[in-house]
Amino acid sequence: MTLGAASDRRTRTLSSDELLAGGRELVIRHHGGEYVLRLTRNDKLILTK
Repeated sequence: MTLGAASDRRTRTLSSDELLAGGRELVIRHHGGEYVLRLTRNDKLILTK
């Protein structure tokens, strides 16, 4: 079996605490758009555009 180039890359793992850095929202910029990652009162993550 031949593996593609994508399998050679390492997947980074970050905790939500590291990403949010004590806040409840994070803006992610991707290809000119902005996405908001929010931590809800029920301790769930929601990603919206």
